[in-house]
Amino acid sequence: MKKSPPWWTSLPEDFYCQSDGTELDSEYPVKVYGTAMVDRVMRTGLSMMISASLMPQMLKRGGLEREREWMDFYSNLAEQQDVDKVFIPPPTVSISEHKMGRLAYKPKDIPTVELRFESPFEPLNPEISDQFLSYSRNRTARAQYWSHPSGPRPTLIFVHGVVESAYVFNSLFFSLRSFYDSGYDIVLMTQPFHGDRAERGHPFSGYGLFSGGFSQLNEGMLQAVTDLRVLVNYLFDRGAPHVGISGLSLGGYLSSVMAVVEPRLAFCIPNSPLVSPIDTVRDWMPIGHLMDVISKRSGLSPLDLRRGLAIHSPLSYQPKLDPDKVMIIGGAGDRFTPPRFVRLLHAHWPESHLHWFPGNHLVHLGQGEYLTLMRHFMDSHCQSISYS
Repeated sequence: MKKSPPWWTSLPEDFYCQSDGTELDSEYPVKVYGTAMVDRVMRTGLSMMISASLMPQMLKRGGLEREREWMDFYSNLAEQQDVDKVFIPPPTVSISEHKMGRLAYKPKDIPTVELRFESPFEPLNPEISDQFLSYSRNRTARAQYWSHPSGPRPTLIFVHGVVESAYVFNSLFFSLRSFYDSGYDIVLMTQPFHGDRAERGHPFSGYGLFSGGFSQLNEGMLQAVTDLRVLVNYLFDRGAPHVGISGLSLGGYLSSVMAVVEPRLAFCIPNSPLVSPIDTVRDWMPIGHLMDVISKRSGLSPLDLRRGLAIHSPLSYQPKLDPDKVMIIGGAGDRFTPPRFVRLLHAHWPESHLHWFPGNHLVHLGQGEYLTLMRHFMDSHCQSISYS
């Protein structure tokens, strides 16, 4: 059988600026187009933060030339499509449980600890290994764990989006308490360079993902997957009968990647997932202009960057997880991760499920409906285990 071309060559060059549309547009036009307008304004702020983070690395003497060499390194690995060579299974890791600090967020009347472990991740690119591992705080992985006193339950791992790493925000926004009350243990994972994994002096949570350039972003994504797999191992070793994952935006992206590497998951629910990072931000200002500057100065085009970041894209691999266990959620008015990108992931895994809500990236109109669908979907893949 003739092998189809990789997605990074077959995706149209102008995909980033193509129009969006869902079946909800005509049914809820005010909700969809009104929230879309709000997203366009809000994403400009995030775009400015990311651009400011990237600039120092891009302006370093020889910085762009090194990035071009390193993008070739990652591209060559992506073209091999060897999942186990890119996402190296983690070794056995010791995880310690710590009481939450007096001022730290913890849900009322729920046994809660912070899990900590030394991330076993080793960068794939040896030329940036020393730089990446020099971020000492990032090397301690963290997650908040809500457990039931009676013993391990089916567990939902939730992965936050870029910048929004606060446990309290994600807990309240996604009504995670309701999942706990219905019988699930909860783990809120902290992504690399976020929260207490950010270095002191970093101006915002997640800054370190971008401040070292595109190569550091690549390694940060690979590290996140390694750390999530450590948590999955820990939960199963502890006795969890089922483990599944969900996440928003960049967390949705990582959830999708976990479907690529982890067949043991009971379910995977990416919410408003990032799919192709470079194509997503090309339509944002001022980062769109920064892409043009990088291209002119180094010859490293946006399509070269798409190819270089494909190493950790869920589009680059077929899932080890049965796609029927994947439910993708997208906002019809989302202009951070627009509907065309959500459809791209669904088309890549056509047996997966897809649900739209009539809101944007942060205003999830109709959220109650999809939270109910999530719970039914989770229950169906956890064999509807009931607990007293």
